[in-house]
Amino acid sequence: MITADNVRQLLDSEIDTVLVLIEGRVDVIDPAALDTDDYRGALQVITREELIEQAGREQLSDRELVEQAAALDMAVAELGG
Repeated sequence: MITADNVRQLLDSEIDTVLVLIEGRVDVIDPAALDTDDYRGALQVITREELIEQAGREQLSDRELVEQAAALDMAVAELGG
């Protein structure tokens, strides 16, 4: 399940990180890590840049973080992730 803390971690990153699902857990990683054995096959949910574009800004309130997390969680559920 994607949480507000996951969304906050993604937004707080200084590089363009990506939120991924792998083996039942949610991680925020450098996109280069997707080519490593630890993350090969991970479901890429959203990048930091995509999230900022979707939310309209980098700084979100606690409520907005929860809303973004819920929307991302629902999108993953619809994919069967």
